[in-house]
Amino acid sequence: MTYLDRIIERHREVAAADTRSLEDLVASAGSLPPARDFGAALSASSELAVIAEIKRRSPSKGDLHRHLDPVAMATTYAAGGAACLSVLTDAEFFAGSVDDLKAARAATALPVIRKDFTVDPRDVADARLMGADAVLLIAAALDEFELVEFHQLATELGLTALVEVHDEPELELALEAGATVVGVNQRDLVTFEVDHARAERVGRAIPDGVVKVAESGIRDADDARRLAEAGFDALLVGETLVTATDPAATLASLRVAAG
Repeated sequence: MTYLDRIIERHREVAAADTRSLEDLVASAGSLPPARDFGAALSASSELAVIAEIKRRSPSKGDLHRHLDPVAMATTYAAGGAACLSVLTDAEFFAGSVDDLKAARAATALPVIRKDFTVDPRDVADARLMGADAVLLIAAALDEFELVEFHQLATELGLTALVEVHDEPELELALEAGATVVGVNQRDLVTFEVDHARAERVGRAIPDGVVKVAESGIRDADDARRLAEAGFDALLVGETLVTATDPAATLASLRVAAG
């Protein structure tokens, strides 16, 4: 099994044991004030937008910044010019938490995506209820019916859905589901190695009018420049920022002119 297979299997086990009423969760989520516009924030500048991630650990690398302060990290990212925040809420595999998301969002005016593994409609409602402005939908983790259902529910609840793809067939499914923000993950699902040509190849197939986000393995300004030239609007950056000596300066260096 791949890392993703193991994580998704565990999340589906948890979802299967969840007896909460989806109808009640959706009603509660639907009564909240409007979310911050995650998609618009990624398109607001002529420079590459950076979604800066608050990430304590990863299954492949282990601890990255286990004892980070989400408030301090969020404000540092804002100072560096981040367009949005991404916060891991998975506790078992990434040492994240809902509290991390709430604290980070309260510390700035930036839109925040709940970075987690959405496998059930309750997960979408939960994202809205915990204060997220966007939700991650991983095409490789969902069947085409789930992808459409979860994307529709996110839209109904005022959330932006970032649909993550790894190849052209997944991109086709994302677009059929109505995705307006598509992330191309450069990490291979089987080996977990980063393929820096993947984003450029898949990105060329994303139509105009869809916000293009490059994910994983983005190390420096050279990577950012290459992705900007490939037509990407935004970068989602985690490990490079949480392990940087000066995260604000590192983030600022990634904000090169979009292609």
